[in-house]
Amino acid sequence: REFEAEIRFYSGDDPLDVWERYIKWTEQTFPGGGKDGNLAAVLERAVRALHGQQRYYKDPRYLHLWLKFGDCCNEPLDLYSYLCSQEIGTTLALLYITWAEALEARGSFRKADLIFQEGLQRKAEPLDKLQAHHKQFQARVSRQTVLALEENADGDSMGLLEIAEPQRSSLADLKGRGKKKVRAPISRVGDAVKAMNPNRSCQPQASLQLPNTPSFAVFDENSVSGPEIPTLTAQSWPAPPVPKAKENELSAGPWNSGR
Repeated sequence: REFEAEIRFYSGDDPLDVWERYIKWTEQTFPGGGKDGNLAAVLERAVRALHGQQRYYKDPRYLHLWLKFGDCCNEPLDLYSYLCSQEIGTTLALLYITWAEALEARGSFRKADLIFQEGLQRKAEPLDKLQAHHKQFQARVSRQTVLALEENADGDSMGLLEIAEPQRSSLADLKGRGKKKVRAPISRVGDAVKAMNPNRSCQPQASLQLPNTPSFAVFDENSVSGPEIPTLTAQSWPAPPVPKAKENELSAGPWNSGR
């Protein structure tokens, strides 16, 4: 109640300080999270209340608030793209480190390296911290590449980041899992793919030609060369990203009407 009153009647020149203390108090009081802490709702209110205040765009406190809110979203990668398009935290190394680690966790090693390169080109601060994380990332990818080459005796000398990232096959048969009830796995890369029909091609077509119609090329992100990152255009702000599914809450009602 004290924080809510302070936010409502605040008349100072640093409203971010109140929200930062409110969020820290919530995290310390409810370390396990859950419905009682209501941290996701507080973070959502904070980003809404401070939206558009460009004086905070280079403030590490403001970036920390956004990144915490990203942990509550269904798709944090969309949030990072939005921050970059709005120039929020683009001068801070933490944005690129968090973004690259999220891509690395999903196996997108090439995209993660591009994010690191973008941060290095912008000379995000602290630069030495960003360089150290980039070297650690390259070392992890190098170890995975060596292991992949050892397992594949016929492997050729592919690029460092190309061989480390598995390729998804379309229209490929999958190995079933389970003995009593066979289920098809979700993953369509690596050992999960098992080609049963030799006449079926599991590689995506580079182009498609239809009779009597102009040809068009199917875009392949793996064939894009160069370290450039596509230019992110500024997006409008209709609403903050969707947080994770909240717990079900039953509305109040009479107790003597049910059986």
